Amino acid sequence: MTVLIQSSTIASVLLIGSSVLHADLAPAELQGQVEAVERAFAQTMADRDHDAFASFLSEEAVFLGTTTLRGSAQVAEAWKVFFEGPAAPFSWEPETVEVLESGTLAISTGPVYDAAGGRVSTFTSIWRLEEGGAWRVIFDRGSKYCP
Repeated sequence: MTVLIQSSTIASVLLIGSSVLHADLAPAELQGQVEAVERAFAQTMADRDHDAFASFLSEEAVFLGTTTLRGSAQVAEAWKVFFEGPAAPFSWEPETVEVLESGTLAISTGPVYDAAGGRVSTFTSIWRLEEGGAWRVIFDRGSKYCP
């Protein structure tokens, strides 16, 4: 299952924070922002846009998997393989999003689907509101799906 988001939406999502004080927003508004950012992040895979994917990574990003990837450059390099070819090997979408009252950290979790649309995993991403107002991934981990 893939959610389509226009490139202009991705740009808008990245700019949301620059004009809004996040701590002054209601939790539901903050959750909506992070959900939109997570969907835009996932859309980079569907669009086969590795550069856009990398733009969502914090410089300090840590991706936990078979090996631990540290830093945006290492994560982006390791994930290049997933952007090769015309079809995305997997997709994901947020199911649950929670944001701290301060509006500076958030968690997003949800299903990961294989290319045929079958659920194969669950992702968990931690997002941080960074300088300039952009939400960026600081931690990410996938885990086996247990029905």
